[in-house]
This record gives sequence, C-alpha cells and structure tokens, in this order.
Amino acid sequence: MDAFLLNFFNLEILALVWPQLMRGLLITLQLSAVVVPLGLAVGLLVASAQSFGQRWVDIALIGYVDFLRAFPPLVLLVFAYYALPFLGIELSTFMAVVLALVLNTSAYFAEVFRAGIESIPRGQVEASRSTGLTTLQTLVHVVLPQAVRKMLPDLVSNILETVKLTSLASVVTLPELLRVARMAQGNTFNATPLVAAALIYLALLWPVVRVLSRMEKKSLAGAR
Repeated sequence: MDAFLLNFFNLEILALVWPQLMRGLLITLQLSAVVVPLGLAVGLLVASAQSFGQRWVDIALIGYVDFLRAFPPLVLLVFAYYALPFLGIELSTFMAVVLALVLNTSAYFAEVFRAGIESIPRGQVEASRSTGLTTLQTLVHVVLPQAVRKMLPDLVSNILETVKLTSLASVVTLPELLRVARMAQGNTFNATPLVAAALIYLALLWPVVRVLSRMEKKSLAGAR
C-alpha cells in the first residue's frame, strides 16, 4: 500500500508540480473557451445550410461532415500544425490546435443540430413562412427553441468530449494540462502528476455534467 501511495499519490511531488499543472490547466481552459463556442457556431451554420439551403449546398456539406467525422482528429491536428506552413499558412501552435479541433467538432455538432432541426414537423416551418417570417426568423423563433430540448443530451455529451479532446494539443507541444502532467511524470519518474491531471479533469467536468443534467430534466419536464 505504501508503494502504491508513493508512486500514485505522492504529496511531495504533487506540491512540487502543482504550479506547472495550474499553468497547463489555464491553457486547457483557454482552448475550451475558444473551441467549444466556435465548434457550436460552425456546426449550427452547417446544419442550417443543410436544412434550409440549396440541394447542391446540402451535398457539399454532407461531404464536409462525413470527411471530418471519419478523419482522425490527431492527423488533422498534425496536418494543421506541420503541413500548412508548406502552403504558406503560418499559424501559432494555439491557433493550429483551434483550427483542427473546430473543424473536427463542428462536424459532430452539425449532425446533432441537423437531427434536431429535422425532428421539427415540416408543417410548422411552412406555417411560419406563410405568416411572413424569413428563413432565419423561422429557424431562430420556431425551430431552434423546440429542437434544443430534443438535442440537449447529445449537445452536452459533445461539449464534454470536446473539452477532453483538447488534450490532443500535447502532440504539437502546446503545454496544456495533459502535456504538462506527462512532462512532470517524466521528470519525477512518478505517476502522481498524471493522477492529479485526471482528478483535475474530473473536478472540472463533473459539476458541469450535473448542472447540465438538471437543465436537461427541467427542459424535458417543461416540454410535457
């Protein structure tokens, strides 16, 4: 038991690496604060264009969504960071990670939004348009308020997955939480930094899960 605590819950090592972990956590939070809203916005834009746009737009966006959902996000990140400079596009490490993650997550958010939008009866859309509402007004005032209730669980799951996906940034040396923890593990030859990083992720995401679950229940109760 002592050996287990010494290797996985060593408080002396935790105190030593704690400031580094906090700096990594700050990068993780900054990435999440940028990637999640952008992924949601692009996903909603794509789903709206698919549902209300021209047929050729729908076909093009199906290709966009299918490709990005099938393409490994790690390879996409490596391409954004290492290959784009050869095309004359220089991005900082942070922006390369943002670009890759927004492209990847927007495809998943688009599928969630599309399913939610298409769950609303077409008759409601046509009735709204017949009253003089524009397509955008119909989407904002009629379709989305109803669709969000239905797609909230999937949206929440995708948001949480996006936050965890930020750990891929360690591949391109961005010092987010997991990379800092792995470096600390290598320097101390002890797994305590990795355990601490996992517990920080848990402490960060679990309250969000509970709050959003309550919101989901209230939303479903209000719909009955």
